[in-house]
Amino acid sequence: MVTSKVMEQFTPMVKKTLQQYVSELISDRLKSALSNETNSFKEEPREEQIQPVPPTSAEVKGIEFTDLEREGFFIVKSILRTKIDGNRIYYRDTQRYLNILLDDNIRKTVCRLHLNASKKYLTWTDDLGKEAKVEINSLDNIYDYTEQLISSVLRYEKLAEAQSF
Repeated sequence: MVTSKVMEQFTPMVKKTLQQYVSELISDRLKSALSNETNSFKEEPREEQIQPVPPTSAEVKGIEFTDLEREGFFIVKSILRTKIDGNRIYYRDTQRYLNILLDDNIRKTVCRLHLNASKKYLTWTDDLGKEAKVEINSLDNIYDYTEQLISSVLRYEKLAEAQSF
């Protein structure tokens, strides 16, 4: 029977248990986030991954990795493979564009493909740190900007070398 005496005895225990449970949940989340971040910085050979981020909230928001985006990603990847290992090239899809990243690092954005609207664009950061944006009629036009894409990747490589000294 639930009496006031029983309630007084169990209330502190239940509170403590709930606090401990929530604390463990938060700790587990933090540990998994930190381990994912640590793994992305390791430069061990990886199996080729097409989709680095598991679909979670993206599916809820209506983000879909379309065939057009997939083809654009592989075109950019084939261009960049001439200078770096293909396993270092990742993508993250958003509602407005497809981010193509080096080492799965959002701070190392190689380019963005805006393919979800009627006009299609390719954007990248130029050597001066400004965003360059060009309209493309088809995905084959991406090949016209090979030098710019390679330059973008090599800039990150030079920064990494400079930071290691």
